[in-house]
Amino acid sequence: MAKANLKEIQYAFTAHLRDPENNPAPEGIEDRRMGIYRDLLYNNVEGFVSKVFPVMRSIYNDETWHEMVRDFFSRHQSQSPYFLEISQEFLSYLQHERDPRPEDPAGLLELAHYEWVELALNVSDETITLDGIDANGDLLAGHPVLSPLAWSLVYQFPVHKMGPDHLPADAPEQASYLVVYRNRNDEVKFMEINPVTARLIGLIKHDKTLSGQQALKQISQEMQHPNPEVVINGGLCALTELQSCGVILGTQR
Repeated sequence: MAKANLKEIQYAFTAHLRDPENNPAPEGIEDRRMGIYRDLLYNNVEGFVSKVFPVMRSIYNDETWHEMVRDFFSRHQSQSPYFLEISQEFLSYLQHERDPRPEDPAGLLELAHYEWVELALNVSDETITLDGIDANGDLLAGHPVLSPLAWSLVYQFPVHKMGPDHLPADAPEQASYLVVYRNRNDEVKFMEINPVTARLIGLIKHDKTLSGQQALKQISQEMQHPNPEVVINGGLCALTELQSCGVILGTQR
């Protein structure tokens, strides 16, 4: 009986901490003490979410923002116990649980994903090794190797430019192609690329048999370009720039 009562108290205690307006605190506990826990837990979660999603935070007023985070805090069932994965849980909440609101900017989910990517790359335990890679290899004759800490992304909205003073009502005709990567100094950076470079990255990522030149020839055929050498020369410049940033590590030995 005592164990059953303890379990009930624990459920009531945590339910109150998540949603104090709709769940009363267990009887016999001073509200001042409960307030310490209410504030501590919520403020920790809200502070972390604000830090990971600073652009989102700047878009909403205080009341709307805290309403959103409180709803996440009270309703979302996290799948991970790790504090650093709160941002991924918040992203999942936005994508699958929260109903869109009139005050939400267009492209909100894409913006949230873009902001989450920075932390995901920052804390990734992927390591860069040059085993089996020629750092000075010929990027056309060999197969260029992508860094495991470089993600090629495409968004319908210009998420890298969005902010309180720039919130497009509709997606522009041209999507935004980005590479977000962690460089040799463990800094997360992004690079805006064009659709051809994005296609090139996709080809060399998914087909380990392609040389840089073969990938570019395939792209020129897909484009039905009258002068494939133009595509190849432009592609070599793109590959060289990607390597200088650490997005490409070299060529496969």
